[in-house]
Amino acid sequence: MTTPIMSESEVRAAVERELPGVRADLERLVRIPGIAFEGFDHSHVERSAEAVAELLRGCGLDVEIVRSGGQPAVIGRKPAPPGAPTVLLYAHHDVQPVGDLSLWESEPFEPVERDGRLYGRGAADDKAGIMAHVAALRAFGDALPVGVVLFIEGEEEYGSDSLERLLAEHQDELASDVIVIADSGNWDIGVPALTTSLRGIVNCFVEVRTLEHAVHSGMFGGAVPDALTALVRLLATLHTDAGDVAVDGLVGREGASVDYPEDRVRAEAGLAEGVQFIGTGRITDRLWTKPALSVLGIDAPATGEAPNALVPAAKAKLSVRLAPGDDSKRAYAALRAHLEKHAPWGAQVTATFEHDGDPCVIEASGPMFDAARSAFRTAWDGTDPVDIGIGGSIPFIATFQEMFPQATILVTGVEDPHARAHGPNESLHLGEFARVCLSEALLLANVARVGTERS
Repeated sequence: MTTPIMSESEVRAAVERELPGVRADLERLVRIPGIAFEGFDHSHVERSAEAVAELLRGCGLDVEIVRSGGQPAVIGRKPAPPGAPTVLLYAHHDVQPVGDLSLWESEPFEPVERDGRLYGRGAADDKAGIMAHVAALRAFGDALPVGVVLFIEGEEEYGSDSLERLLAEHQDELASDVIVIADSGNWDIGVPALTTSLRGIVNCFVEVRTLEHAVHSGMFGGAVPDALTALVRLLATLHTDAGDVAVDGLVGREGASVDYPEDRVRAEAGLAEGVQFIGTGRITDRLWTKPALSVLGIDAPATGEAPNALVPAAKAKLSVRLAPGDDSKRAYAALRAHLEKHAPWGAQVTATFEHDGDPCVIEASGPMFDAARSAFRTAWDGTDPVDIGIGGSIPFIATFQEMFPQATILVTGVEDPHARAHGPNESLHLGEFARVCLSEALLLANVARVGTERS
């Protein structure tokens, strides 16, 4: 017997009914400091996985906590009604480290509402993604019109090292017709979006050595190079004077179709007064379809403790965002070759790979994308969704594309330009979150209708 599909008004009423409980459970998740990075207490990641598993069991799913040499992921399943499609719902329960506590206006793991936003680490990225899935499931209850598989990862922020193994080990039970990845964002408050391209990433360390040990700067300075100066000169070769990436062999292209006004970029980035943009071409191309290279950190003596001595070795962490169409392994080889070629004054340069991920492009057409756009348009009271690129990276999307080639992949999310994911004072716009929850429930109903028409 075919499960009746709830009407739009029924879905709206059901989501509204569930939102208070959804928010309460979101706050409980935010209180768990589940950081998968080395050096942190991973028992909190275990607690986070258990909390997610409990939420999914409460939605009537068969649940297991799985791992493959890394942090725990949670898989929950509920079979499809006869003739209905199956939808895989992805999010992750781990979070970024909080960084400098002095920059937070409230405790990062104690959720606080201010001016319509919920503040806390993971409030947006990505525990709200988990709760958007839960909200949709709760809204339907026993009347869920599609099959669902929830895959809630536990180490996305740390690079998803074990994800490919997990997907391979559980490929049959994760097989689905549609994959909804709730780890991106919307174009603006009041304007929904589908993400259709993402940059890849290569992170590495570069160490420069000029001396076997530190020596007196007065006795040897002027003839003997110090490693920190050599490192600075090497890092300066990574960009042109205009700020474009100067590493030969990296892919870049133009053609982003959305206008991103410079004053909006300046405000959302918090660019200091008088600071210019770097690079050439349209802003959206620089952010979405061209490579970017950043120096994330430097190991060197702290200024307050630095003696009058030449530094023998210095180390930097580099991060390259790769344009769609590039290959992460080829890009790392190009970066390493550049660093070795431009070693100043014969300094010893060693590049050490950390992690990578390929970029991806999604062909956003077909009945399931139509179903998603219709759901967004309804949830945002008639506002058409925008197809956007993302300058950041979700490398596993390329993995999903490879392992589930027949599935339609929809990349959505809860973030807005002011969410400050990964930074201090991360927050979630509660009004937009309500729309996200509604849009996901409507999406599941629309997908069920498409599946019914196909069958």
